[in-house]
Amino acid sequence: MTQTSNRLFDEMARLMNDAAGAAQGVKREVETVMRGQAERILRDLDLVKREEFEAVKEMARLAREENEALKARLDALEKKAPSTGA
Repeated sequence: MTQTSNRLFDEMARLMNDAAGAAQGVKREVETVMRGQAERILRDLDLVKREEFEAVKEMARLAREENEALKARLDALEKKAPSTGA
């Protein structure tokens, strides 16, 4: 009986190990498929990369500063110019 019990337990342990290995394989396969799908969806959304966003944000900031400086110059010039009565 002991010999049969040990063999039965050995077979059960081997079966459990095989099942765990198969589950790991399935998990890796599902992760690979999900990662591929997520990458495809993100590509289709045509999202902007952070570096590009930061570059455009900096360009907008510089343009805003230049616009404000030009407005200040224009205001100063308008104050200096003789007013013409219309």
